[in-house]
Amino acid sequence: MEIVDDAFLVVRTRNPNKITNEINDSAVARMDGDVATVVVPWGLKESQYLRSIGVRKAPSPIHRDYEWPGLYSPMAHQRDTAEFLSLHKRAFCFNEAGTGKTASAIWASDYLMNQGEIRRVLIVCPLSIMQAAWQQDLFKFALHRSVGIAYGTREKRKEVINGPYDYVVINFDGVAIVADDIAKADFDLIIIDEATSYKTVGTKRWKAMNGVLTKERWMWMMTGTPAAQSPFDAYGLAKLCVPERVPRFGGAFKEHVMVKITQFKWVPRHDHAKKVHAALQPAIRFEKKDCLDLPDVTYVDREVELTAQQKKYYELVRKEFLVEANDERITSANAAVNLMKLLQISTGAVYSESGAVLEFDSSNRLSVVKEVIDEVSHKVLIFVPFTHAIEVLKAYLDSQHIPAEVINGDVTVTKRNEIFNRFQTKGNDDIKVLIIQPAAAAHGVTLTAANVVIWYAPVTSTETYLQANARIDRHGQHNPMTVVHIQGSAVERKLYKMLQNRLDAHEKLVDLYRQALTE
Repeated sequence: MEIVDDAFLVVRTRNPNKITNEINDSAVARMDGDVATVVVPWGLKESQYLRSIGVRKAPSPIHRDYEWPGLYSPMAHQRDTAEFLSLHKRAFCFNEAGTGKTASAIWASDYLMNQGEIRRVLIVCPLSIMQAAWQQDLFKFALHRSVGIAYGTREKRKEVINGPYDYVVINFDGVAIVADDIAKADFDLIIIDEATSYKTVGTKRWKAMNGVLTKERWMWMMTGTPAAQSPFDAYGLAKLCVPERVPRFGGAFKEHVMVKITQFKWVPRHDHAKKVHAALQPAIRFEKKDCLDLPDVTYVDREVELTAQQKKYYELVRKEFLVEANDERITSANAAVNLMKLLQISTGAVYSESGAVLEFDSSNRLSVVKEVIDEVSHKVLIFVPFTHAIEVLKAYLDSQHIPAEVINGDVTVTKRNEIFNRFQTKGNDDIKVLIIQPAAAAHGVTLTAANVVIWYAPVTSTETYLQANARIDRHGQHNPMTVVHIQGSAVERKLYKMLQNRLDAHEKLVDLYRQALTE
């Protein structure tokens, strides 16, 4: 592939008729054996067509025509990502968290608007990053475009969707509320961020999105972890974006990438990665090590002895579960519930079947957390899986006069954005510590004012763990980073090891539970 005078592409091909019939019927310059040299006008549509027939190196004229607006100049990998997206109507962006794929998608879509390829864009993402990530990045990289946030009552969402906005941002579950309006609106491109939320075909969320898609609409699906839990996760994404690449029914795809070894257990086939890769195409992926000069991340284990009260109840519950396990077969469901109880005791509070909270002395764990905070000069994120443990930790930090805020499911979007902004822009005397429930804010938000992550207790989801740590490991981080694992029980130590090795804890829950009972 050669570019001539910024106006023409020179293509060598064994099948020139495909190109000449579609683009230029007199474009064959010469024949060299069975290989033809074809001269093609270099425009967006020409490059898109060449890519569609397999000319992989056909470049987008975005490099020639686009001025890359915004507060920051794009990095090389962001230019390459924007180029790739501009050439593919349906595509996946699997760039690792923190590589700036949001900006790449904004630049690519803005360029397509300039070229008259699209008119409006619908961005579908988690509620927690509608404003904190997407709206703020649109202000940074496409300030000349208008942005509407479709959130609130159904009428308010409809008003925004049918309004004059170039970009409309809506949360995952909001799509179903106004699906009819989205289907009728003039959105030419739908961008789905954290696309693994659509991995399960048949859910209300998946059906709502599938219902608003048409063949004419562009779609880019973005996630750094397309199949973090299982190769079968790829089916929902492919079925939504490129359905022609997967079987009509999910069962056939599952058998294609996995093998059933017991009545309830499936494991990946030896070549599952190759098959998943083939299903999720066209795709682009950059890892941080390939494109960003970020400081290394250090992982540290901090041992905390369980208090006498915790040890007593941990052992009582463990023995109770052991007796129960001897009387009946252990399933993933009861293994998960019982493991959670052991983790809850380790953190200082356990929930009874009636919903009541039994609180234990967790002073040792609290003291270790304070030690870590006292050792660092920058801000700190603390991920805490359990609601009552969050309340205990917040009260403790208040008593130690450490400025802290909480992000959990009860905090409104407006309040979250205010807290995130303060955390990023104000000093340690305003917010030194952000306590986060992982399910509430593990994705999308940039929190590079911190360079330390503390895990108050482990989670069982590899994807949640990796995404949460990536809140500080993003473009804009200029300090060495540390991830601290607070651990005081055997089950915690094993979970952290699995998470660091990127092993799927969900697949290993029964084995992990058996080990916890017998140690």
